[in-house]
Amino acid sequence: MTRKFSSPAPRAQSAQARQAQAARDQLPLKACIQPDVPVAGSAVTLYSDGACDTQAGHGGWATILRYGEHTTELSGHAPDTTNNRMELTGLLEGLRALKRPCQVRVVSDSQYLRKAFTDAWILKWQRNGWKTAGGDPVKNQDLWEELVVQARKHALTFVWVRGHAGHAENERVDQLAVAERKKLRR
Repeated sequence: MTRKFSSPAPRAQSAQARQAQAARDQLPLKACIQPDVPVAGSAVTLYSDGACDTQAGHGGWATILRYGEHTTELSGHAPDTTNNRMELTGLLEGLRALKRPCQVRVVSDSQYLRKAFTDAWILKWQRNGWKTAGGDPVKNQDLWEELVVQARKHALTFVWVRGHAGHAENERVDQLAVAERKKLRR
């Protein structure tokens, strides 16, 4: 069954949320990619992937959201792009589709995406004014900044899977991303 997730009506910010925000602002930079308050929401598994024809620059992204027995597939494409940009877009669009804070288990074959969060690359880039260790501008800064915003809404954990190794959902998001990429050939 495919279904969109819905959210309850928004509530005014509680005193506890305001205190948590103030406390977070005093914490080390790592807190910038964590939720403002503990997330007690639904457990969602998000599978994402990106695909790109490096010669033509045609790209596609895909996400599968799984919540209990419900599954939602999302996908799209973009011209003049890169594989990394499509990987990031797959995760970003999946997170944007969630209508309330959730505990999100992200499953991806992208080490670049996973390590940016788990090895704190994002925090280093932020500290360096969105520059790499070599002083170059971070590629896809616009997507990384939006991913930080989304990561502050949801409790994210990351699981890396080897691409094209028979993982059913990873194979499915790859198929969807490639199909989207191919739409741009027409």
